[in-house]
Amino acid sequence: MSLEIESLLRVLLAAGLGAVIGFEREKANKPAGLRTHILIGMGSALFTVVSIYGFGGTADPARIAAGVVTGIGFIGAGVIFRGMRGDKVMGITTAASIWITAAIGIAAGCGLYIIAAVSALVTLLVLLIPRARG
Repeated sequence: MSLEIESLLRVLLAAGLGAVIGFEREKANKPAGLRTHILIGMGSALFTVVSIYGFGGTADPARIAAGVVTGIGFIGAGVIFRGMRGDKVMGITTAASIWITAAIGIAAGCGLYIIAAVSALVTLLVLLIPRARG
């Protein structure tokens, strides 16, 4: 299989796994849903693939991954800030789902397909745990 086809499949896998997580967030009526999670998974995978193959071995892929983690932190903070109401902070679980979707995208971009898929499945299961009401 050509490098470009394999890279494309990695990005598409990340988009699909992000869609699974995003669909749950969308159904739960959260501020970051399907489209956001698809784009985060896909973008993380694309940055990873480009950092591995796009610079002819002159770039450090770990530095790109660190940049993705930092950038995702800002998006997650925006989700949390948007959810603030009075003294109650909301949006932390959605911010965490954004964070793990980026990590899943990085894993898919590196070709760690099983880790990416199992992590997405576990994430979905965690998000389906009923929230304790206090």
